Amino acid sequence: MGALYVHVPFCARKCVYCDFESTATAQDDPCMDAYLQRRLQEIQKAKELRLLSSCSTAYVGGGTPSFLGAKRLGTLASNIRVACPGLTEFTCEANPDSLTNEVLTVMADSGVTRLSIGVQSLDDAELKALGRIHTAEQAKDRVRAAVETGLDVSVDLMCAIPHQTDASWRRTLDGVLRLGVGHVSVYPLSIEEGTPLEMRYRGKPTPWNDDDVQAERMEDAERVLAQAGYERYEVASYARPGKQCLHNIAYWTGVPYLGLGPGAASMLGPEQYDLAKQVLSWLPVREPSAARMRFCIPRRSTSVQEVEFMSAREAWAEDLMLGMRLTQGIEATRLDCAPKTREDLLAKGLVARRGNCLVPTHDGWLLGNELYGALWDLAEPAHG
Repeated sequence: MGALYVHVPFCARKCVYCDFESTATAQDDPCMDAYLQRRLQEIQKAKELRLLSSCSTAYVGGGTPSFLGAKRLGTLASNIRVACPGLTEFTCEANPDSLTNEVLTVMADSGVTRLSIGVQSLDDAELKALGRIHTAEQAKDRVRAAVETGLDVSVDLMCAIPHQTDASWRRTLDGVLRLGVGHVSVYPLSIEEGTPLEMRYRGKPTPWNDDDVQAERMEDAERVLAQAGYERYEVASYARPGKQCLHNIAYWTGVPYLGLGPGAASMLGPEQYDLAKQVLSWLPVREPSAARMRFCIPRRSTSVQEVEFMSAREAWAEDLMLGMRLTQGIEATRLDCAPKTREDLLAKGLVARRGNCLVPTHDGWLLGNELYGALWDLAEPAHG
């Protein structure tokens, strides 16, 4: 097992654009303690089975993990650190409104090495439109405090959002750069069906979110961040030298990972899957011919259990698709058995040759769905 993900589904308030598995919860709600105990039991069982003995990265995401508070979060982080003795990177997500000095101290003392802070914007009107409960000044203060702890700090930003202009986007980018973080992730807002944001704008024009605006904002971010010494190494992620997120890279390079918590996804090989069944009792018997198993723990709001048994060909196609999320691309020889697809992608300008690799071009970056779709189509034997 190369990576561990632990999901914390609690938030102070659910943002209007969010369709993730998360719930607004009172901070003294005993359900958080019960939830934590369940995850600790799973972590302990996985440790006993040596499922996590070779785990090199761990990530606590949400929801809002920092909303657990210092005591709960410290307990969770300490148990993860003990269960995964080989960790080289340990990330925890946080929001500015719950990232207290006590939480910062406890995370550093518990073995967390990296914080990912959900800033989204440094404009108060934009934050309010997104349903965020922190202010721009609070975000800047908490990011500075996190940087001062010596932890590696990443900031999440969102573009193509209500009220955002070219000027306000540039102010957000410039403001984040002044905070001294090592990593920045930039995501265009996705208006998901059924969210309060989607219902607010249903049937109404959203010119601030159209494809051209999204592309312009992403290009602006790349230009500004590159000038400041950040290199884009993945579709939406920029880092100073040596500050890339190893956990996210693991996802894109086919490293097996285990997810714990409602809605958390896992991707395992056959032997790891057989061990995971002892940690997660609901998993079905695997298909003998499966080369890889992908599954999602049932959400708290549904009993649906998503399990996918992937053939060797499907696993190969998925690795190609995910590998193209990285700017380093994939080895060109991996498409030797699909020459038509390779030549089509080259002809369309979605990929280019760089040494022994095929890498996504600028168009391949902005038209990712077309590039990834062509590679995933290789999962079907008739293609390539």
